[in-house]
Amino acid sequence: MIDNRPTSERYHEAATAWVEADAAASLLEETRSAVLSDMVTEMLSKNISMAVNRAEALVKSSSRWRAFVTDMVELRRKANMAKVTTEYIRMRHSEEMSQEATHRAASRI
Repeated sequence: MIDNRPTSERYHEAATAWVEADAAASLLEETRSAVLSDMVTEMLSKNISMAVNRAEALVKSSSRWRAFVTDMVELRRKANMAKVTTEYIRMRHSEEMSQEATHRAASRI
């Protein structure tokens, strides 16, 4: 389907989507150690005699932690794809401008 909207509008939409996706991915990345600490604390509260490194190892091998990391990586992938889309629109606009300039120059000859 051809998008006849102005390039600036398409770029703004893509850039906004990128910003939102990047914020979501960054939030999980920035809270990773806090989430790990919460999960370790939760495990230690259930078994007070457990060593911290053992609790951390158990947390990191849990399906809950794996799901958190998987979600974090998936959100980063989506943010990267949104960036690619934004850069594609910018590149395509540059190509169109170059083609138009070439066409104008050829018309003068």
